[in-house]
Amino acid sequence: MIIIYKKLRAAIVIAFCLMGSLVMAAPAIPAVKFKLKAGAQGKICLTCHESFKKTLKSRAVHSPIKTGKCSDCHDPHTSSHKMLLSADITELCKSCHKEVLPEKARSTHKIVAEGDCLKCHDSHASDNKFILKKPGNKICFECHQDITQNSDKMRFKHPPMMTGKGCISCHDPHASVRADNLLKKSVPALCKGCHKTNQPSFRRKHLNYPVANTKCDSCHSAHGSNTRGILYDQVHAPVAENKCADCHLKSTSPNAIKTKKQGTELCKQCHRDMISETFNKNRVHAPLTDKVGCLNCHNPHGSKQKKLLEASMVDTCGKCHQDTVQLQEWSIKNPKNEGLCEPVKTGNCSSCHAPHSADNVLLIAQKNISIDLCGKCHKWESHSTHPIGAKVFDPRDKNLTVECLSCHKACGTGNKPAMMPFEATYDLCIQCHPDRKR
Repeated sequence: MIIIYKKLRAAIVIAFCLMGSLVMAAPAIPAVKFKLKAGAQGKICLTCHESFKKTLKSRAVHSPIKTGKCSDCHDPHTSSHKMLLSADITELCKSCHKEVLPEKARSTHKIVAEGDCLKCHDSHASDNKFILKKPGNKICFECHQDITQNSDKMRFKHPPMMTGKGCISCHDPHASVRADNLLKKSVPALCKGCHKTNQPSFRRKHLNYPVANTKCDSCHSAHGSNTRGILYDQVHAPVAENKCADCHLKSTSPNAIKTKKQGTELCKQCHRDMISETFNKNRVHAPLTDKVGCLNCHNPHGSKQKKLLEASMVDTCGKCHQDTVQLQEWSIKNPKNEGLCEPVKTGNCSSCHAPHSADNVLLIAQKNISIDLCGKCHKWESHSTHPIGAKVFDPRDKNLTVECLSCHKACGTGNKPAMMPFEATYDLCIQCHPDRKR
């Protein structure tokens, strides 16, 4: 009896194993998302959403709408997302359009990184290509108004920007794996697509210098300018006067692009007095002391910025002083900072700091920070009844006197009000006056 029982139990185990293997081996049956009536997909939605009949006649219709698959994006019953979307809008778009944001992108459009696809595209249909809300450049200029405002006033415009594909002649609207600034290719490869560098006219315009493989945007403004040849409006004098040989070797030289000297030694040829004055100060800005020298901050040919800065002042300074620039950004966005210092608001670092050198700490030209520097904008005498000056010593450090920077942080304080290092005036005051602590 025991033997029969054991054999029966073994047979049952083997039978279950065989059944399991059959189940596992069986072909997967595709799950039906929603059990709609036959032929009801899409059509059943139009019984209520009649306005979509007109939408379906648009020139560009989103594929799920065109095929009547509304439930690809929407849940017909309930959802924790607005518009009954079946998922967060960012994840929803990514589920089909994975190629829009490559894994190893060198530059990414901010709104793409933020998942704000509907900033540019209509989710259902449009009369514009790619279901864009506005055609061509108009959609780009919704955000990049500075470019369109400047380009309208420019005497010389870059043709690709104004004709044909417009902005996307050079830029990828989503992300680029090849270059910065969303460029489809790096410079000069991108420029060579239109400009034939092997033509005699090209060489003649560039004074026979071998510039075919150099950075075109070192001299030329990509969108346009008021200077012939779309050179930057701020042009270095030797470039404006076609005197490339003032800085570079002759065009017939094997190394024609190479400069005659390096760093400040080259600039000293014309700017001798300024450089001598700079290096005679007690403190010199570090970038001036290496082999690159002036070119750490300035473009030697031309720039959109004054003083030939290679970028806006805050971006130029931010290359090295990222922590300070980040602090400025936090301070600007902080609603408590209504009294934020104007140079911090505008990113005008040189309002307080000398860009090249100074005799005082922090490259400040004025000897007395409170009176001579802060006093340029602030009437410190009437600002507070708190005593400051050479005769008032800081109780935290007897080697220091009390001045504006004893209580305020000049480059911003993030989420703290009035450029103070603390959330409340009380917390600041008790640092020196612990006897007043409540």
